[in-house]
Amino acid sequence: LKEKRGVMKSLIRRTQNEFNVSIAEVDGHDNLKQGIIGFAVVGNDRSFVDSKMEMILNFVDNLHLAEVVNVRREITNYSDLAGRYDGGALPDGFQES
Repeated sequence: LKEKRGVMKSLIRRTQNEFNVSIAEVDGHDNLKQGIIGFAVVGNDRSFVDSKMEMILNFVDNLHLAEVVNVRREITNYSDLAGRYDGGALPDGFQES
């Protein structure tokens, strides 16, 4: 478990340093053979986000520190969450600051 944690920390640190992204081990902490990493890319251009995600995945794979077994992508557009704000009532889940 100690060796696995070292591999995960190295992978996370190197990815953060290379891409300046939020990244963490999000599950599998006590599993000797598996770790699940999540990262976030934020941008105002879908092609930029797609490209950055692909670059990160290739980088992680090319480190050869661990085998990438499965990839799940979830892309959320702000406009899909908020709808179009017309100055009236705020959409559900949003509050004025």
